[in-house]
Amino acid sequence: MIFLDTSVLVAVAQVSHERHKASVELWNGCERKDTAVSAHTLAELYNTLTGMPPALRLRPRDAVLAIETFLKRVMPIALTPEEYVAALRRTTEGGLTGGIVYDALLLKCARKCEAEPIYTWNLRHFQAVAPDLAERIVTP
Repeated sequence: MIFLDTSVLVAVAQVSHERHKASVELWNGCERKDTAVSAHTLAELYNTLTGMPPALRLRPRDAVLAIETFLKRVMPIALTPEEYVAALRRTTEGGLTGGIVYDALLLKCARKCEAEPIYTWNLRHFQAVAPDLAERIVTP
């Protein structure tokens, strides 16, 4: 199972994104049976695509259409309340604060589905949250 971070899907959706080509090359090989994302990624993706600068921003309807299209080729992984708390504990134990908690939640989903590799454009944060997974965390 491979795992895709929100940053990869944003780059796939935005043709003018500097990382679009590499992300699309990865995306073209993805199939639902072996590609996972966090269920939370769906909300992050909507937020990012509809909140970008005006020249890049998608209309809400188009963002939902993009998400529906992605869902045909990825399997969303959801966390239980207990898994959320475990991710928060791990973040606390690592001395991490703020928005990095969202990366911790994504990585908890990657652990849950035993993903290898874990693709992201946010290597530094992902590796800070899960140094034990550093070798599995890669860019497209």
